[in-house]
Amino acid sequence: MRVVSGVLKGRGLKAVPGNSTRPTTDKVKEAIFNMIGPYFNGGIGLDLFAGSGGLGIEGLSRGLEKVIFVDLDRKAIQTIKENLRDCQLEDQAEVYRNEASRALKAVSKRDICFDYIFLDPPYKKQQLIKLMEMMDSATLLSDNGVIVCEHGSETQLPIKIGRFKQKRHEEYGIIGITVFTYNMNNEGENLND
Repeated sequence: MRVVSGVLKGRGLKAVPGNSTRPTTDKVKEAIFNMIGPYFNGGIGLDLFAGSGGLGIEGLSRGLEKVIFVDLDRKAIQTIKENLRDCQLEDQAEVYRNEASRALKAVSKRDICFDYIFLDPPYKKQQLIKLMEMMDSATLLSDNGVIVCEHGSETQLPIKIGRFKQKRHEEYGIIGITVFTYNMNNEGENLND
């Protein structure tokens, strides 16, 4: 597992010990950032089921200014901190051990709007719709922000969730990636053009 591109390209990342997390493969990571970037001129990210921190660190390597990492697993939190330290990104990151919906409630009290939100919950415990509804009601996404959902390819997310609209959907074997943005108009155009 490594940083795919940006200032830290090629830097190795530690994986979370054990089988409790499933790291995003380099191929899928590259595909995600090609959909939403591939590079950034600042911006704030939220890596909500951060695991080893790979998606958030990739975002920082490609130009995000700051990323907040959240995971419930103690080993994951330890691994994220080690990876951030090894990449010298500690000043651009906040790391919290918390359950996802509680973390969203805590963040909403801080008056932060995220430009990029990465959601990669355990496939067997999908809660993407509920979490996105929470993000919508708390207005946690900036006007031009993007939510990236990683899920099992058998999961089909709705075209619209609250004020969010599907912008793109791709499948890579057993992995599905669905990208949402704010629905700036109410037309139901085809999103996969």
